[in-house]
Amino acid sequence: MFVMGNLILALASIINIGLTIYMWIIIIRALISWVSPNPYNPIVRFLYRATEPVLGQVRRFLPIGGMGIDFSPLIVILAIYFLKLFLVRTLIQLAYRFG
Repeated sequence: MFVMGNLILALASIINIGLTIYMWIIIIRALISWVSPNPYNPIVRFLYRATEPVLGQVRRFLPIGGMGIDFSPLIVILAIYFLKLFLVRTLIQLAYRFG
């Protein structure tokens, strides 16, 4: 059964790393949005392509209401933090029970 525990622990580690990388991509995109980036820059295009599907879904449910401030990156970062606390920790605890 220790093999299953190690598999779940490895999966939890990969999910944790993936969530951390995506969180930093969202932070970088939010910081870049404060300046006027060149939309043809490959890095800017990658950041927009990587984050817009998630941020666009969150924006559909947020009432903007003329504030001019986009809170969708904050909401997504909080959701990632929740997933890291809940999902990753749950998988780690499950892995230790198998081990």
